[in-house]
Amino acid sequence: MCAIGSAGHANRAVDAGLAKRFHAWLMLKISETYEARSRERKLALFEDISGTVLEIGPGTGPNLKYYPANIYWIGIEPNPFMHVHLKAEAQRLGLPIELRGGSAERIEAEDGSVDAVVSTLVLCSVADLAHTFREIRRVLKPGGRFYFLEHVAARRGTALRSVQRLIRPLWSALGDGCQPDRETWSVLETAGFSRLEYEHFTMKIPITGPHIAGVAVK
Repeated sequence: MCAIGSAGHANRAVDAGLAKRFHAWLMLKISETYEARSRERKLALFEDISGTVLEIGPGTGPNLKYYPANIYWIGIEPNPFMHVHLKAEAQRLGLPIELRGGSAERIEAEDGSVDAVVSTLVLCSVADLAHTFREIRRVLKPGGRFYFLEHVAARRGTALRSVQRLIRPLWSALGDGCQPDRETWSVLETAGFSRLEYEHFTMKIPITGPHIAGVAVK
């Protein structure tokens, strides 16, 4: 029985590893198109970022090029297959980086230790949004800012919302847990930030076109 159980655990570990490797490859392939469509919005969103910046789920590093050279950047990327691409992008830009373990729901950083937290296309896949926001608030200094750009659910009652709901199981399996119909803004509004400014907008992308972007202040 133990041998069979061990084999089962090993097979699941291999499957999980393959899924993470596939997700890293997929993110690398689609990032060029997405960045072309989100570039102006990211430039505006990150224009005043400074100090110690902690990015959750930085993936292959598409945001690195938007940061000023004088920041101190810390990344929390739980997918090890992203690291090689992330390090290569940082080296290309000449930006020193520090990678830490943990996840968005368990950030390896001391209380009140960072000036800014950044999240782009990450909150769709965390298991517990409310806990993630508590972690973000915990690591931010008083007055620190949380910058976010995320795809979210389409408006209720629309055809796109129905498609998002129907495709969610397959989408989640291929996208490392991503949920295309998540109403992230509703949890964010009750997360306890002292100030929250964001907007809804749509990008020309199939399934995940609806987005929100903004800044929350601790």
